Amino acid sequence: MPNKQFIEVEDPGMGQSGIAVAEVVRANLDDERLRSGRLKGLTMWGAIFVLSWPVLIESFLGAMVGLVDTMLAAGISEPATDAVGVAAYFGWFCMLLGAALGVGVTALVSRSVGKGRFAVANAAVGQCVLLALSTGVVGGVILWTLAPMLADLVALEGVARDYAVDYLRVLGFGVPTITLTSACIAALRGAGDSVTPMITMVIVNLVNTTSSFILSGVDLPWLANPWSYDLGVHGIVLGTLISSVLGAIIITAWLIRGVGGVRLRAKRMRPHWHTIRRLVRIGLPNLFETFGMWFGNFLVIRIVGWLSASGLYGAHVVGVRIESFSFLPGFAMSLAAATLTGQYLGAKRPDLAKRAIRRCALVASAMMTTLGMVFIFAPAFVVGLFTQQPTHLALSPQLLMIAGVIQAPFALAIVIRGALRGAGDTTATTAITWISTYAVRLPLVWLCCGVEIPLPGGGHIPNPAPLQHLGIEPLVGVWVGLCSEIVIRFLLFAGWFIRGSWMTKKV
Repeated sequence: MPNKQFIEVEDPGMGQSGIAVAEVVRANLDDERLRSGRLKGLTMWGAIFVLSWPVLIESFLGAMVGLVDTMLAAGISEPATDAVGVAAYFGWFCMLLGAALGVGVTALVSRSVGKGRFAVANAAVGQCVLLALSTGVVGGVILWTLAPMLADLVALEGVARDYAVDYLRVLGFGVPTITLTSACIAALRGAGDSVTPMITMVIVNLVNTTSSFILSGVDLPWLANPWSYDLGVHGIVLGTLISSVLGAIIITAWLIRGVGGVRLRAKRMRPHWHTIRRLVRIGLPNLFETFGMWFGNFLVIRIVGWLSASGLYGAHVVGVRIESFSFLPGFAMSLAAATLTGQYLGAKRPDLAKRAIRRCALVASAMMTTLGMVFIFAPAFVVGLFTQQPTHLALSPQLLMIAGVIQAPFALAIVIRGALRGAGDTTATTAITWISTYAVRLPLVWLCCGVEIPLPGGGHIPNPAPLQHLGIEPLVGVWVGLCSEIVIRFLLFAGWFIRGSWMTKKV
């Protein structure tokens, strides 16, 4: 029910000093309940829970896929671990193509649902699917063609190079399905449906891990492989391909049925330039942002290669795979913040959008800090669960300890960035990401690891290597630089959030 609010007003009929009390009825400004779409009637905390728990389960299983792939590769050899780890970075880039479109469709769908304009939301879904398939086909062809050059670019040699080329070429066939699935999931989340994507990705990830395990023929540290296919790295990536095709089929079927509150219709897939322009206007800056972030991380991988020590790629990737579990709560809360920000702004309630972001950030920082404590106090035990390669056991625990220290600012940066994307303020997130990556991250990583970068004409860029004078391993120095940059990135995002211009962003 609306609240009754009493105000004092001057009553001319009672004289200049007369005061009467007038009863004014208006909507309760503290009412946080959403008014339309799948989240209609939920309180803010209820909506955060409904949006986040499916994403948390889904992303946990997704992280398990990457970790199992790394474990299977580690069960083959250190060169196989290096190859799969490096190739996974290029697979990550393929997923970013769909994610960039997903940011655009999430912003448009969430705003439209917040306003109750479902026809506009469905138009955005159809055009996003069209763009996802087109970019996926182009991306797959490029990945297949450039696979040998990419392996050479990261200085893989011998059997590690052969593994990487095979992995990338098989993965190229799955890029269209990967981009399509990412875009469709983003559309459903924008409508407030996180359960349907979760169900889809639970199936996909279970199929992925099971088929990769069976086809590779590799024994896990705690599970013998009863099958005899013995396809090795080729079997690992075939599992990824099979599951990506299955995921695209399932999520498209959900959208055609309209289960998530928005629907994919054939007529909506005919090019509609106004909607395409809106999607591109929001998604293109995000593509630049994610490409900048990806390329920055690729250069970090290249720096690890310049350290010229066998097994370092694998030790780095093992650390990344395990550490990725810590930011799953941040990722889940960032998606909840993105959807709620868009829907509250669509409902003309920027105050509630800000409140939702703060609550999501609080939950994310508490959960990630707790997981960070595990990395700080039991890193060797955690690493030993997933690999027995000597280089990994020596270095990866040190990497996890460093990552554990910065979990709280990492959580806040993830949530604020997601919220800004949900508001459609992708230009700001792009600028902050590029500045943080290239003006802070790469210089810090270079300085902290002590590597001397080779020049094309011969010679090297000298490095004072201050941490190496203290006896710190170069790969550990890489992670000191990476984690220091995350703290600075949080400060940049926090400053932009406090500034508040994102609340008036038009999409």
